[in-house]
Amino acid sequence: MIFKRIFILYFAFFGQFKNHTALGTTKYIFVTGGVTSSLGKGILASSLAKLLQARGYSITIQKLDPYINVDPGTLNPYEHGECFVTEDGAETDLDLGYYERFLNVPTSQANNVTTGKIYQSVINKERRGDYLGKTVQIIPHITDEIKRKIKFLGSKGKFDIVVTEIGGTVGDIESLPYIEAVRQLKWEMGDDVLVVHLTLVPYLAASGELKTKPTQHSVKALLESGVQPDVLVLRTEHDLAMNIRKKVALFCNVDIDSVVQSMDVPTIYEVPLMMLKENLDKTVLRKLGLPLKQEPDLKAWNEFIHKLKNPTSEVEIGLVGKYVELHDAYKSIVESLIHAGAMNECKVKIRWIHSEVVTEENAEETFKGLKGILVAPGFGHRGIEGKIIATRYARENKIPFFGICLGMQIAVIEFARNVIGLKLADSTEMNDKTPYPVIDLMEAQKDITEKGGTMRLGGYDCRIVKDSNIYKAYGKEHFKERHRHRYEFNNDYLNDFEKAGMKAVGHNPDTNLVEVVEIPEHPWFVGVQFHPEYSSTVLNPHPLFVAFIKAALTNN
Repeated sequence: MIFKRIFILYFAFFGQFKNHTALGTTKYIFVTGGVTSSLGKGILASSLAKLLQARGYSITIQKLDPYINVDPGTLNPYEHGECFVTEDGAETDLDLGYYERFLNVPTSQANNVTTGKIYQSVINKERRGDYLGKTVQIIPHITDEIKRKIKFLGSKGKFDIVVTEIGGTVGDIESLPYIEAVRQLKWEMGDDVLVVHLTLVPYLAASGELKTKPTQHSVKALLESGVQPDVLVLRTEHDLAMNIRKKVALFCNVDIDSVVQSMDVPTIYEVPLMMLKENLDKTVLRKLGLPLKQEPDLKAWNEFIHKLKNPTSEVEIGLVGKYVELHDAYKSIVESLIHAGAMNECKVKIRWIHSEVVTEENAEETFKGLKGILVAPGFGHRGIEGKIIATRYARENKIPFFGICLGMQIAVIEFARNVIGLKLADSTEMNDKTPYPVIDLMEAQKDITEKGGTMRLGGYDCRIVKDSNIYKAYGKEHFKERHRHRYEFNNDYLNDFEKAGMKAVGHNPDTNLVEVVEIPEHPWFVGVQFHPEYSSTVLNPHPLFVAFIKAALTNN
């Protein structure tokens, strides 16, 4: 009898180390995808996290990207869409923008992990001799590093739940080490780990049927990697009947309550409400062994949705850029305009204008009827002249103008050429032989040769003068905003600009870098060196975008 008691106590004691179900431990939710890309894993992860946050849990989301680039900072937007920048200066995947917009909580360097970072870390350890001469392999060394990165956020003790989105689709060669790491974590941590698999149930119009076979094969691929999904979210264009859900549950080894449908909705911001209706949050908490706590308080979220879907007016804004055929290149700007529109109870219609096709001859027709013009950020000389023409049109025709990063620099170049009279004024980024470098390379950037992660990145302070449009927007003289640039306003020309009517109304207090320019004689002409779009969220629309749309609404 005594040996039996010892036996029971032994397994009760050591079993807790395998399952980690003790109250207070961080739980981990993995969101994987199958069948096809662009199903919306980022939106699903954000929506689930939003519901869990609304129930009183502290949540963060991270993205595991399978590409070998260390970060997307050197990627062309055509390759991967917008490069999002965090407060602490990380260049990350655009999904982190969704995470922040939904949760209203800043992300950090630790929230985006790439295969490039994983291999870089492992190789650095091997070079230092950390592995004591052992052969370095995918398993265990790469997977151990992946697990370390995954658990890093949880190890800080600030979060009850860490949601991890795995990029790509199940079956991709690039994603295999991540799926293997998830398999190991499920084995090691037991009920503290949960897998949500997003897949597709397509509708075949020819036969008038919804097909579950792609979902079955997707789950089969996941099972072949040793991972059993706990919850299935089925993306669909049509309502899924109970018999279809039962079929999926039977063939994919999940209970019927764990088969959730995700139908197409007019706006991504309705997805959390749809997931709430499907009880996704309840199912996940039950499987993690966590209490429901409070009923989700989504009053402010619902108010935003109501304003978004019931505008009282409409305003058309011209977005001028060189990647306009790929809207994801300006994802944060687009979402910021949506937030600002809802705040002003108006629908913001975007007219996408490719800067390469803008000329003096077609400017009138191109910008006709616009209530506001936004010149977008970017790099390189392509399309610059079109942006300068757009800026001049906005200035001369008293149309509200908003220039962001390069957009501010374009405003400076245009003003120098057409108002001050420096016809050959330019940025040394575009023309390093210009006699009037009104925009020049930052001093700290002049000795830098590597491209990745070397720009002025992350949050920096800005002080503004009270008598300005930007002060009216913020309502305060000091704030911090995120940056991503190498070039700056050349202060050697500041007096010329001030005398001619363009004022520097915002500066960095440490470097005296010009952060904001305005034309006081213009109804609303604002250029900012920073990126306000990165910090606009559903519950806290960025004040500059709100002010820009308000100015556009009053533009006659």
